[in-house]
Amino acid sequence: MTEGTIPAAAEEGDTMTRLEQEGEIAADYLEGLLDIADLDGDIDMDVEADRAAVSIISESGSRDLQKLVGRDGEVLEALQELTRLAVHRETGDRSRLMLDIGGFRARKRTELAELGGKAADEVKSTGEPVKLQPMTPFERKVVHDAVAAAGLRSESEGEEPQRFVVVLPA
Repeated sequence: MTEGTIPAAAEEGDTMTRLEQEGEIAADYLEGLLDIADLDGDIDMDVEADRAAVSIISESGSRDLQKLVGRDGEVLEALQELTRLAVHRETGDRSRLMLDIGGFRARKRTELAELGGKAADEVKSTGEPVKLQPMTPFERKVVHDAVAAAGLRSESEGEEPQRFVVVLPA
């Protein structure tokens, strides 16, 4: 090893520590938000795919958490951005933190992976590109991953908020 280089294991440890710190800051911020809104929920922290992942869960299956998801996850997206800003304020670094509330994103991820797989199957059988409905960046990423797993490629087209995925033949 040459002077001034950092071993890969040390870099991975630093990254993990930074992501855990992001999760802790986010959890504190979200606990404060839940207290202000007088909502019950537990905070779960993890690191997934080089991102801090924070979930708000409720053992009672409370409908109150649904308010924090909103229609089609709109409130969840806004809360995720606010939480990322809270992390940025504390660390000075841009955060890619993912927030899930009541399992909404997990369910959505499953649905979108199925949609991507079906679109890939259609493209394989017809040989024609398939255009999907406009989606959020999170939704497009899940579909792109599913299409890649099916052995095809996809691209995003259009401008926000009307940006959509096109699944292309191999």
